[in-house]
Amino acid sequence: MASLVRGAASLSRTAISASKSPIQLLHRRNFAGAADHHGPAKVDFWKDPMSPSKWKEEHFVIVSLTGWGLLIYGGYKLATGGKKEEKLVKASQ
Repeated sequence: MASLVRGAASLSRTAISASKSPIQLLHRRNFAGAADHHGPAKVDFWKDPMSPSKWKEEHFVIVSLTGWGLLIYGGYKLATGGKKEEKLVKASQ
């Protein structure tokens, strides 16, 4: 919203000549943030499975949640003894 206000203010201050159309006066960033890397590049977790600090954030979240889910499910199965099969014994007469 602020960029629209700034653009409108700059349009009102400058005289629009015949050589420049209003489209050419608009400010464009053109991928300004895409090429600015901070730190080492992140990789997929299957490319470097032993270094979680190098993983992409999304992959770290998926692997972490999967690990916690398996841990909780395994603990539940261990605590409840798993599924026990009941056998009915028919009394002989």
